[in-house]
Amino acid sequence: MSDWIMGLMLGVSTFLGALGLIALLWGLRTGQFDDQSKFLDGARFDNEEELRDAVMMERKKKEALEKKKRENDYRPAD
Repeated sequence: MSDWIMGLMLGVSTFLGALGLIALLWGLRTGQFDDQSKFLDGARFDNEEELRDAVMMERKKKEALEKKKRENDYRPAD
């Protein structure tokens, strides 16, 4: 292979490696890999009924947060 092709391959692979490293560091910094309760939930909610209950509890929690946000955003008309 020519020196030009080897240099191009080296440059592209270095660039892609740096891009992957940046993506990994970004993911670590923003908490993309933080799922501390994944394995505990898997053991705790091991049948279908408990999974449905967990989904319902998450939905209620989300609705309560949205309701609280709407109440905080309320401003009476002038």
